[in-house]
Amino acid sequence: MNIGVIGGYKCSKKNYQLAYNLGRLIAKEGWVIICGGGSGIMEAVCKGAKEEGGLTCGILPSYTGTEANPYLDIKLPTGLGYARNILIVRASDVLIAVDGKYGTLSEIAFALNEGKPVLGINTWPIKGIKKVKSPQQAIEKVKKLI
Repeated sequence: MNIGVIGGYKCSKKNYQLAYNLGRLIAKEGWVIICGGGSGIMEAVCKGAKEEGGLTCGILPSYTGTEANPYLDIKLPTGLGYARNILIVRASDVLIAVDGKYGTLSEIAFALNEGKPVLGINTWPIKGIKKVKSPQQAIEKVKKLI
């Protein structure tokens, strides 16, 4: 199962820790992380996953991929900027939003438009997002969806 984790390239220490814990739990389930591949939430979730032996994939906005975080197994430079957000959504079975700004908002919109389940921790209060309070609760909800 591919779990898209979406969130900002800048985040608070609290949200970084939440994403890190989420990455660890996703890896323990044997699921693959799909993300934008950069810093912030994306780095945190990949770092957590790598520490548990998980597989991480970053769909990067640039042609070069120089913005890739060091915890990616698969780096896919696209040269598409924010347009790559639709690729993140399409490659994911379920998406979990942690924090985030307008780029995350676009991913949420694409996911809801595509009929993909979206869970949210400390993110946009939008109809269609299933709010969860913790990484553990997110994992429990994902298990109920599959």
